[in-house]
Amino acid sequence: MKKFIKLDPKTVDMNPFSTLDDNWMLITARSGEKVNTMTASWGGLGVLWNKNVAYVFVRPQRYTRELIDESDHFSLNILDHETYRKELEYLGKASGRDEDKIAKSKLTLAYSNEVPYFQEADQVLICRKLSRQQITKDSFIEAGLAAKNYPTDDFHYVYVGEIEDFLVKEEI
Repeated sequence: MKKFIKLDPKTVDMNPFSTLDDNWMLITARSGEKVNTMTASWGGLGVLWNKNVAYVFVRPQRYTRELIDESDHFSLNILDHETYRKELEYLGKASGRDEDKIAKSKLTLAYSNEVPYFQEADQVLICRKLSRQQITKDSFIEAGLAAKNYPTDDFHYVYVGEIEDFLVKEEI
């Protein structure tokens, strides 16, 4: 059996490059009774404003963005990509506006101080939202990046969240 334990983020041995690129993550938020999640691989971890933070990128049309905007917290859920490939692909394509995609995915919601996360995750970061900024065409320095990544000008919002809890699954 496995349970989550809290670790100090500074003690976690995790390569954010391979973790986010190879496994992806589920960004999950709650507003009132509404919970939604989306698959993402763009983001990172670091220290900003003297805080341990995670930052993620969410397109403006995503339903999860609305819930993050309405909430003080969000979670980042790292699941094994090979084991949960089908679920991660589905949760990245389906819209929570149109259906209860979490129920359809058969992943198990849990809560840490009312912040939703998934029992199937190997690592969970509970984040308190600190800032939100939308990328603009003018913010690009390297020519061609905006046109290549935003052909319809749907520039991501960047959310920075303080990591309040870093949960890791452990055998008991």
